[in-house]
Amino acid sequence: MPSGYLDYPRPLAFAHRGGAGHFPENSWQAFEHAVTLGYAYLETDVHATADGTLVAFHDKTLDRVTDRTGRIALLTASQVAAARIGGTEPIPLLADLLMAWPDVRFNLDIKDALAIAPLIAMLRRTNCWDRVCLTSFSGRRLEATRRLLDRPVCSATAPADIGLIKTGLPVRALAARFAARSVQCAQIPARLATSSFLDRAHAAGLQVHAWTVNERALMTSLLTLGVDGIMTDETALLRDVLVARGEWRPRSGG
Repeated sequence: MPSGYLDYPRPLAFAHRGGAGHFPENSWQAFEHAVTLGYAYLETDVHATADGTLVAFHDKTLDRVTDRTGRIALLTASQVAAARIGGTEPIPLLADLLMAWPDVRFNLDIKDALAIAPLIAMLRRTNCWDRVCLTSFSGRRLEATRRLLDRPVCSATAPADIGLIKTGLPVRALAARFAARSVQCAQIPARLATSSFLDRAHAAGLQVHAWTVNERALMTSLLTLGVDGIMTDETALLRDVLVARGEWRPRSGG
């Protein structure tokens, strides 16, 4: 049975890294702001510490956005917990984010192979199978994750799959390939979103989500083109664009 992750009314609005246009990326402040706006989908990144704790953080190292340095995979959870994003904000634990808003869904970019086994264990423990979509810029990491799953979980296309959609592989073959892997969406740079790509992806049974879209004009043109979702740092702006189009469908209470 396919995951129900994408059964929310479209177009879907994703808060990229929690909504990095308003607060530090992947910080509690960013996620809380997006949820308050009414976002039902939050996008974040997944790394594992040396002792197997999953954190919502983009880079392999702490250096760029925190007041500490070092590679997350070589640091303990307590060492990572001492770091502050922008000098003030703690790095969220992935499990804490999932439990904070039981009705919110998460798009999870698996950034390191070391995160795969702890992620599967966390999904088993929390029973959040239908609340996550698994993505990665590494097709190898995605395949390794799928092999360990106990049940179908929504996933996005790997980079090689994007090429297959564009090259003209028969739609029936594409649909069979994606169904076998529980691939339910193509998540692509906005520049790749063309009418022909959308037609083929839709015919193969996929939604198309464009990233990372932070300008009003581009949001509007992509929505008019027919994309099924948009990922943005500018969460308030995307909400306003969708409200103006009569397409804003907030989570309960948003």
